Amino acid sequence: MSHSVKRGMLGLALVIPSFLILFVVVILPILYAVQESLIDQNSGEFGLGNYIRMFTEPAMRTNIIYTLNVTLVSTVIALLVSYALAVYLRFGKGWMARWINRLYFIPMFVPGVIATYGLITLYSNHGWMARLLLLIGIDTFPKIIYSYSGLLLANLWFNIPFATMLLSSALAAVPNSVVESARDAGASSLQLFFRFILPLSYKTMWVALTFIFMGIIGSFTAPFLIGANSPQVLGVAMQQVFSNYQETHTASAMAVFMFLLCSVMGYFYIRTMGQDLDKQS
Repeated sequence: MSHSVKRGMLGLALVIPSFLILFVVVILPILYAVQESLIDQNSGEFGLGNYIRMFTEPAMRTNIIYTLNVTLVSTVIALLVSYALAVYLRFGKGWMARWINRLYFIPMFVPGVIATYGLITLYSNHGWMARLLLLIGIDTFPKIIYSYSGLLLANLWFNIPFATMLLSSALAAVPNSVVESARDAGASSLQLFFRFILPLSYKTMWVALTFIFMGIIGSFTAPFLIGANSPQVLGVAMQQVFSNYQETHTASAMAVFMFLLCSVMGYFYIRTMGQDLDKQS
């Protein structure tokens, strides 16, 4: 047996345990959910009845639109804020930039349940902010918690620090010589950003965008605790359909739909990364 064959067999032996774990933990549940989603809840026959119901019933259709709205708006705002913050931390000077650089990642170490209850305590109708405003004579406080704005605020809290960390790492790899040469050549701030900084960091931006999108569309804790009763994001609606109404097949169809949405984002990410590898080769 040649040395290359032995190395190939060793590599295969090292990969098989990981693949088996992936198959049992990820692939089998996905296949089971797809099978369950194709079984009609009432007749037990195979078909697309659960998917048709999901897109035709007004309540479920409203939940889908609401979920996509919250996800897209939260993703765009979180990415823009994170990118702007990362650029400021990379090129900003002074004590404020140093302090932000030390403190911005703290929310990443706060458990989701604790952070959610902190938002409730701070921004609910009888929370700290409402009481502080009452002390100065303002007795009206906008409804933030248990609404669309509450979900948006929670999504930004959870995702901005992580995305900023990723983008800051990418911007830290931008050589100072490139920036200084562009400025010496007379490039404006916008030209410097769009021609140098953005092209050198857009791959990491795609990584941040993918993780933000998947994290928001699959979130449960914050939407369950501070989301409105109606409409609901798909994660909370799926849990209620599964637990309260015992409609496991409909819940499986909702889970498959969420998986397909994440797969679309993953496809564009993998395609973009693949094109870059082809250019490099």
